[in-house]
Amino acid sequence: MRESIKNFGIITTLFFTILLIGCNTKSSNQKLETRDISKAEVQTDTLTKHLKPFNPELPTIGLLMFNGVLQGEVVATSDVFGKPNRNMEQLFNVITIAETLNPITTEEGMHFVPDHTFKDCPKLTALFVPSGYDMYAQVRNEKMVDFIRRKNEETKYVVSNCAGAQLIGASGIADGHKIVTYIGGGEQLQKDYPNLKVQNDSLVTFVEDGKFSSSNGNLTSYISALNLLEKMTSTEHREFVESYLYIDRLRNWKR
Repeated sequence: MRESIKNFGIITTLFFTILLIGCNTKSSNQKLETRDISKAEVQTDTLTKHLKPFNPELPTIGLLMFNGVLQGEVVATSDVFGKPNRNMEQLFNVITIAETLNPITTEEGMHFVPDHTFKDCPKLTALFVPSGYDMYAQVRNEKMVDFIRRKNEETKYVVSNCAGAQLIGASGIADGHKIVTYIGGGEQLQKDYPNLKVQNDSLVTFVEDGKFSSSNGNLTSYISALNLLEKMTSTEHREFVESYLYIDRLRNWKR
């Protein structure tokens, strides 16, 4: 009898121990699940308020990308055209385009995922052609060069930064027009593409000729973007974006 009571006590103790552990585990899981859902909701809200949906009624700015691209020249343009107006209204669609949707690796080692390919790229108002330190593969990429030619037929503006001028030269779309490239690259650009009117890059930072404009690249990519922004909007909006970007602080950083 005593043995039965002892066994019953052990069984009862084990039962309540298991029940207690189970309740605590369930409670912990519920708390964890609640915490995860809350985090997901926060992430979704944070993402949603920064999304700029594609609006077919807005002008579309296309940013060409490829492996080895200088990411600053892509970022500069998106930085300028991605800013809203004073009323916080979206003014442009800003999209990235590459040969495939595979992530591209920038010169700086970051990975960017393109929005569109050469085949499904929507109609563009402006095309920005950036550069890389080694443009050998790009100027020999017929798909890329042909894409630039085709988009030139529909765009109102084509902009090149730095060695992106080599792709413009390879496409032939700016023959007879002024163009500038990176500092020290003008002489070779003129030899390779004699139909271009290559400007002295030691003196010229930015040049505009008809629908074509170009810059030395890197931080001067902001100049080409801001210049086109003013043409497509107003001086007031360009000044607003400059203030948004603290451009004046960049000019005076040593003072």
